[in-house]
Amino acid sequence: MSDDENSYWYNLTTKQVEHGLLSPAVDRAGPFATAEEAARAPEIIAERSRKWSEDDARDDA
Repeated sequence: MSDDENSYWYNLTTKQVEHGLLSPAVDRAGPFATAEEAARAPEIIAERSRKWSEDDARDDA
């Protein structure tokens, strides 16, 4: 069994945490080490996006 099959994923369509590769890749965010971390996926994605935008703005300055 691969690490991906033992990881947790956040399904962007159903908004549910999944254990293993249950849904098509286009619907999944992850992998995450725990179900709790996967449940925070929308927050984590927003934080990373905000950081990348700040980094890009700094690079453009």
